[in-house]
Amino acid sequence: MSDYAQKIIDTLSALELDKMAPLLKEALNQEEDPFDLLNAMNDGMAEVGKLFESGEYYLADMILAGEMMKEGMKILEPLLQMEEHSYKGTVVLCTVKGDIHDIGKNIVGTMLSSAGFRVIDLGVDVPPERVVQAVQENDASVVALSVLLTTMTQSVGEVITALIDKGLHKGVKIIIGGACATPELADEMGADAYGENAVEAVKILHSWCG
Repeated sequence: MSDYAQKIIDTLSALELDKMAPLLKEALNQEEDPFDLLNAMNDGMAEVGKLFESGEYYLADMILAGEMMKEGMKILEPLLQMEEHSYKGTVVLCTVKGDIHDIGKNIVGTMLSSAGFRVIDLGVDVPPERVVQAVQENDASVVALSVLLTTMTQSVGEVITALIDKGLHKGVKIIIGGACATPELADEMGADAYGENAVEAVKILHSWCG
């Protein structure tokens, strides 16, 4: 591991937002491989995840780490030129119809992107038919649904029913998360998994897609 890679890991895990962009630019000027720098960012995000799971970091820290990943990706993405086959899988991500919360969804999206997944983020208040369309158009293997309002849990079931009606559910894994999501809700609605937090959700998708 190069000195720059270690500095990137340390900077991200310490949540030093102001240092990330200058450090990446300096590393690129020194002809560091952008893929190595991306891997270092992933390792740094993994460290943040461990600190979150241990209780040392909180949701606000995860949000900040997600912003750091976004800033870093703005610099690295033009240089990476990832080919389609290099992705681990395509994930359709959204907050379900009737719910407009997006903080948790955005963190999951950032972490999945940095972990090598192609993320189709449909945003918030997304109707079932739009999810179905995105799965079909992008040949997605996973649908990730966020729901924070108890009154909108039925929207999760509507998405799953729509996927079943189109014959897509057998080839698509469904994971749910959010403040009112539970393992019991996942079972009740026919989802394949429940992600307690962003770190756990990424682990589950890794187990599905390798």
